[in-house]
This record gives sequence, structure tokens and C-alpha cells, in this order.
Amino acid sequence: QRRVRVVSAESEPPAETAEPVVPASDGAEEVALKTAEPPKTAESELAAEPDTSVSDDIKPIDSDAVLIDSLQTNLSNFSPPPTIVKDDDGLDSMLVTVDKDDGTSETLRVSIKQELITRPFVGGWRHKESGKEYHNCSVQTLPKRYFLGDTPKNCRETQTVINKNVRSQTTSDTSTQMTKTGCWVSDRKDKIIVPGKYVTADEKFGYMLRQVIILQSYFRRWKAQRYVNSIRQDHIRRIEWEKKEEERKRKEKERRLKEEYQRRMQPLSKEDFDLVYHALELWRREEIENINATKSGPERKAALAGLMDEETQLIASIQRHKLIAKKDNGKKAKRQFLEKCAAPKEWIGFDGMPTKMDTPYTMRAKDLKMTYDSLEKRYLTREERLDILLQLKLTVKEHDCKLTKDIVELIDREADLLMRGSKETNLEGLRQRISTLFLQYIKTPLFNAEAANLLKVPEDPSSLRKDIYFCRGCGDYLPSTDFELTTNARSIGRCRKCKNLDSEGRLREDFSRYRSLLHSIRSTEEAFNDNSRIIFLLTEADLRYLAENIWGAQSVLSQWEDTYDLTLVRWNRRQEWSPWNCVLLTNEEARAHSKLVKPEEAYGPVFTQKIKYRHILGKQYFSSMPKLSDYMSKNLQSVKMPLPSNAEKIMYGGVKKPENVVLPPLTETQ
Repeated sequence: QRRVRVVSAESEPPAETAEPVVPASDGAEEVALKTAEPPKTAESELAAEPDTSVSDDIKPIDSDAVLIDSLQTNLSNFSPPPTIVKDDDGLDSMLVTVDKDDGTSETLRVSIKQELITRPFVGGWRHKESGKEYHNCSVQTLPKRYFLGDTPKNCRETQTVINKNVRSQTTSDTSTQMTKTGCWVSDRKDKIIVPGKYVTADEKFGYMLRQVIILQSYFRRWKAQRYVNSIRQDHIRRIEWEKKEEERKRKEKERRLKEEYQRRMQPLSKEDFDLVYHALELWRREEIENINATKSGPERKAALAGLMDEETQLIASIQRHKLIAKKDNGKKAKRQFLEKCAAPKEWIGFDGMPTKMDTPYTMRAKDLKMTYDSLEKRYLTREERLDILLQLKLTVKEHDCKLTKDIVELIDREADLLMRGSKETNLEGLRQRISTLFLQYIKTPLFNAEAANLLKVPEDPSSLRKDIYFCRGCGDYLPSTDFELTTNARSIGRCRKCKNLDSEGRLREDFSRYRSLLHSIRSTEEAFNDNSRIIFLLTEADLRYLAENIWGAQSVLSQWEDTYDLTLVRWNRRQEWSPWNCVLLTNEEARAHSKLVKPEEAYGPVFTQKIKYRHILGKQYFSSMPKLSDYMSKNLQSVKMPLPSNAEKIMYGGVKKPENVVLPPLTETQ
């Protein structure tokens, strides 16, 4: 490839006065020099005043280097340099005269592309006398670009010959021979073909339509059978589910009755004895009704007196069970206390696995627990018992106080009696005193540091002087923790012990059903995770009043009366649970109700008005609670809504007055 270059008006320096500056970097032929000026681009070298007078015989030519190299160019000794003109399209061009082989010349118009590229340095010479530098010019056009299309040019498919063998059968000519004069052909195997009835297009279409109708009828029959079978299967599954539910309810009821029977026969906790006293009260009322209905006069008085004697005997039997349960519960409490003291510290590590660690305090508590367990063992030999007493004596001698001195004195006394051969039955009282004093030793924070975290009595006795109140029942001054306050209480009242005694003697109420109902409601509200708080302020007595006095202790839909199958759910699930936003339903009805977005539209106006009336009753009763008054004043609108009269109670089928009881609209936040 030859490179086209343009020279300036200055004459070329002599060969002997020129020296190469940088040799050319490629094998291209260079035939001209520039003046010793800083390196310039071809555009700046050819810049001149535009000449708009272009003759018609000038032939335009593309600026591609390949087209220029195809001609015999002789562009040396330009005088003056070529001028640059602008075309009608706004592109720069110049006029170049080219000599041909036949001796003629032709003027060409060469378009100049303004390429934003850096011209490469291809070498040059420096004048020895003047010191000017002459640089070789590079071509003014970029090399021709070759664009590769999407068609692959080198792949296995194009370089591999694919052969394919195809078998073909040539046609075969056959002939038919008929009987004629001089030729007989047997017709034993010939067949007589009779043309059938001609079928028109309409007849063919009608036949096809009838066949299509037959196919559609069979398809619809299959589809109907499939639908009926699915309905039948759903019905069968529904019946099986109902049977399973009935069986589950029956087993659940049997289990509950069995547990209640077990609790009555072997009561252990306060709730168990409340259940026993409640059953005693129901039995007493039933007997009184029978006596009043069947007897009168002196016979009635004698029967009531006999009933009182039976009740007294039953109460005495219950008290004996209570003493036994108290003893067993005391042992369990001691065992739990020792296990909690000796339990290692536990937490969840960074890897999510539980980590346990024994501290010096827990190890000390574990040693004390082992000593106490060995002290409580029975049926030991004299040597084993003496070893245990010696170990206990060494343990308590670490501290010198009145308690340890008493323990050491009792240990020496028992050891002396054992050496004298006393009987085991005569030592029961002494051993019980030793166990009691050692347990007191374990509960002392000075000797067992872990006990300080589990004791209810504070270490500082002066703190007991605070929050002391007077009980009107027993006349004692007790701490505030011994008093139980109801939701609508205005004063302290009586302590827990006096209330329990009064319940056993007169009321004999059982809140076990409502305790389980309250627990289930709280669990459901925790699942909503919307900061519901009112349900956690109510007690079992409040929930009993709400279920029995306001909702009638039965489902508003099915009138189901089993308390264990009932629950109080939100009427509007977008608002938090409250006595004025709840409804008493069975568990199945509650699950279906929780899916309703707008219950007013689902149940109808009559049923909705009945629910709103009971909401008004609940709001008026629970609005007087001291704990809820501040909450209601801040979060609810204080609206005075008159209660409907007895004639307006829709729940009892009364006649409504023209003025309707309408709840005021609340915003979403309220």
C-alpha cells in the first residue's frame, strides 16, 4: 500500500543536509517531507480559503485510500498548495491533479473525512544546518473496515460434507388381459362391483353434524359424571370430616371430664379445690331444692339439719385433702427451689445454639443441693448416716453464726443417739429439725448467693415497711402483693386469704372455664400483633360477667351453651379486642367469622343491631373501670348513647321505636 502525502511550498532540503530523526515504523513508501514545525494533522496542513469556483469537468472521488492508490498519483511540487472547499452537503474537499499513463492529467475532487483520531508518528529528518525537523505524513484516511455479519464463516457444518442415502423405487408398468377371440382368461377370481348411492354435500354435512352431536352428548355425559363424582367425593369427605370432628369432640369431652374427675378425687392446687367446693355447692343446692319440693314442716327442718351434717363432713374431708396437698406442694416447691439454684447459666450463642456455663455460685448451690438430697434419704445404715452428718457438719462449719451452731448441735445429738442404738422412729423429729434448719441455711443469701435471685422476701427489712395495707377481714397489716384487686375495685378491701375463705364458705365459685377461655383469647390476640391491650387488663371475673350477663353464656348464632366450645372473637377484625368489639361464638363459627371483612354486610341489619346493643351494654359497664377510663378518654370518642328500652330490645323480639340507636362513626385510628 502506498501512502499519499502532500508537500508544502518550501523546497526539499538537500540529501546531504538531511538526517533521519526517527526511522519509519513500517514498510510503507514515504515520498515527501514536511517543514520542521510541530506535528500537525492532515486537516491543519491542508487548511486554506475555500474556493467555490469548481469547474464542471472536475470529477469527484471518494477519500478511500484504496481508490487513491489504484491511480498513478504524482502529487509532488504543489504550488500553491491545494485549497479546501465545502460541498453542498457541508463536507470539506480539495482539488487534486492526477497524471495518467497516456500523458494526460485529470483534476479530481477528494472528500476529506474529519476523523477524531490521533495521527501516528511515522518518523522524519532534521536539517543539519538550520536544525529544522521534517516529519513524514500519515495517510488522511482510516484503513478500510471489514464488518463481519451474523453468518458464521468457520464452523463444522460448512466444513463437513453431509452425505445422505435415499432409496427410490422406479415405476413398474403392468398390463391387463381380457377375454377375446383367440384368448381365454379365467374369471373365477373376478369381483362384481356395484356402485352405491350417491351422497350429496348437504347429506354429507348432515351426517357429520349428527355424528358431532353424538360425540358432544357423550362428552357432556362424561363431564357431568365427572362433576357428579367430584360432588359425591366432597360429600363423602364432608361426612368423614364431620364424623372425625364428632369423634374428636367426644374424646376431648371425655378427656376433660376425666381430668375434672381426677382433680376432684385428688385435688392438688387451689384451682382443684375451687372445683371441689363448686361441685359441693351445686350438690347442696340440688338437695335443698329436692327437700323443699318433697317435704315440709318438721320433716323439712330435720332433712335440712341432716344435709348440714353431711356438708360438714364433706368439708372436713376436703380440708384433710388440702393438708396433704399442702405438704406435697411444699416438697415440690423445695425441690424446684434447689434445682433453680443449681441450674447453670444458659443463653443463646452467636451460632444460635444454647450455651450453658457453671459459675462458682451455681457450683456452690449444686453442692448444697446434693448434701440436702443425701440428708433426705431414708433407710440408710448407721455408718452411711454418720458420713452424711459429718459432711453436713463440715459444710456448715465454714460460717460461724447462731444458725450454724444450732445445726452442729443437732448433728452431734443425732450422732450420739445413733451410737447408742436409738430406733429410727424416735429420730424422725430430730432429723426433720436438721433438714429444716439446713434448708434455711441454703435459703440464706450469705451462704448461698444464688438464693438472692429466687427469694420473695427482700434482703433489706426496711423495704417491707412500704406498701403496707390493712385487711378489713382478718385485721392484719399485709403487703400489697397479698391483695387481689378486681377491675372495678375502688378500695383495697380484703386480702387473698380472706377472699378464699369467704369463697369456700359462701360463694364457692369456679373460674376454671373462664380461665381457659381468657388464656385462649389472649393467645389469639398476641397472634394479631397490633398492640392489643384491653384483654390483658381483664380478669376471670370480668370475663365471666361479659360472657354470662351480656352474651347469655351461649353462641349468638347457634345458641350453643358449652363454655369449653365457646370463644370471644373480634367483631371487626381491624380494631383491637374490647368488650364493645367482640362476639361470643363457637370455635368453628369463630374461624368462619374471622374471614369476614365487613360483618355488617354479611349478617344483615337485624342481627347487626342486636350485636351493637350488646356492645353498648359492655361499653357502659366496663367504662367505669379505673384502668380503662384513661385509655377510653384518650382513644375513644366520649359519646352518650341512650340504651334502648325493654320494648326496643331486638334480641327478645321487641318492637323498635322510630329513633334508631346508631353507633357514631369512628376513624380508622380510633
